[in-house]
Amino acid sequence: MSSSVLFIGDGFTADGNWSDWLPEYDVRNLGANGHTTDEVVAELDQVVDRQPDAVVVAVGTNDLGWHRSDEYVVRNMETVLCMLRKRLPAVRILVVSVPPRESELADTVRSINRHLRQFAPTLHAQYLDLWTRLARPDGEIDVAYSDDRLHLNDAAYAVWVSELKPALEILFQRPPSSSAIPIQQI
Repeated sequence: MSSSVLFIGDGFTADGNWSDWLPEYDVRNLGANGHTTDEVVAELDQVVDRQPDAVVVAVGTNDLGWHRSDEYVVRNMETVLCMLRKRLPAVRILVVSVPPRESELADTVRSINRHLRQFAPTLHAQYLDLWTRLARPDGEIDVAYSDDRLHLNDAAYAVWVSELKPALEILFQRPPSSSAIPIQQI
């Protein structure tokens, strides 16, 4: 029986043909166009009900469209990760970086991604950095990967899958989480 991988997130997640691209896994996709981190937090019960072996979390770009701060997005992402770890202690978690957009948002996206990269390991989650593959030096999404400086094209998805496959392999080679070592009181 293949391992189950559940994708949650926004339209980038929803638009991925994950079952076709990852035939070695039992893939479910709960991504939805327009979703922000708020909707992902609100739908965590659906994730828990499905009891997946792994969860891929890819969300955050739509929050920027609503002019939410990096702190707002990071707080919600921390809530998602904490709730997943609490309610599904054995699940493997892969957090995907917020992809680049127009250059005006580069500093905000960089800040979000820096925080996610640092926070994910504290909950035994793995971080997947797509930013470095999709962004130009000024932080804007490379024109090779988007026709409108926002939505991902087929080339961007090819990059995502090329990074995702080895990330999932590593994720499934590791134990799902570690429990704290009890310290005896003297």
